[in-house]
Amino acid sequence: MKELVEALASALVDYLEEVQVKDVEGTEAIVFELRTHPEDLGRFTRRAGRIVSAIRAILGAAGMKHNKRFRLEVVEIQNAATNSS
Repeated sequence: MKELVEALASALVDYLEEVQVKDVEGTEAIVFELRTHPEDLGRFTRRAGRIVSAIRAILGAAGMKHNKRFRLEVVEIQNAATNSS
C-alpha cells in the first residue's frame, strides 16, 4: 500500500525527490503519512481536498480486501532553514 500511495503522489507533484511516505502501524489502522514539498501541498488539498479524498477512497477499498484499515494524512515538509548571524 505504501508503494501505491508513493506512486499516486509522485504522479501529481513537481518535486519528486521530496515525496516521502511513512507507514505507522497503530492499534486500529495503518496510517500513511504523505510528506511533500510546500509548493506541491496545494495539489492535494485544493478543490475541497478531492485528490486526497480519492486516494483515501482507494485505500479504503484496498483495506476492505485485506481486512485492514488504512488512513492517509498529508504532512507539509518543514524546511530546515538556519539563520547564522
